[in-house]
Amino acid sequence: MGKHLALLLAISLTAILSGSGCTTSHEQSGALTGAAVGAVIGSTLGKGHSGRGLAVLLGAVVGANIGATVGRHMDEQDRMKTAEILETSRGNTSTSWVNPDTQHSYTVTPTRTYEVAEGPCREFTMDSQIGGKTEQVYGTACRQADGSWKIIK
Repeated sequence: MGKHLALLLAISLTAILSGSGCTTSHEQSGALTGAAVGAVIGSTLGKGHSGRGLAVLLGAVVGANIGATVGRHMDEQDRMKTAEILETSRGNTSTSWVNPDTQHSYTVTPTRTYEVAEGPCREFTMDSQIGGKTEQVYGTACRQADGSWKIIK
């Protein structure tokens, strides 16, 4: 039941964020990634039918907020650096940088690479230090036909 609720919640958040004019696509991607990861984590932590549902919901909400925060604060330089890491770094090798304009710091670690019909996808973790707060996001990005990387979850 928890996985179905997680999927329903992710679909609902997609609809809400897609219709919202006040968020950027990077904020939306971050929120969706965070919501999906939070919902899955919540589904494994909750006990019983109602406890699991509440854990999924809380996990999704917390995850969406963390992901949106990271996505909102990344500028084009940070997104390009992340794409470069996804393209060139070996698995389980961390790369860190500090954005000289914002002083936000990031560490990206590709964790698993796999192929789909369209090309390679990579799971990754991203640790960010934004305004004195440390956040961690888990996601998956796939290389697009134009060579760019798109976060899919």
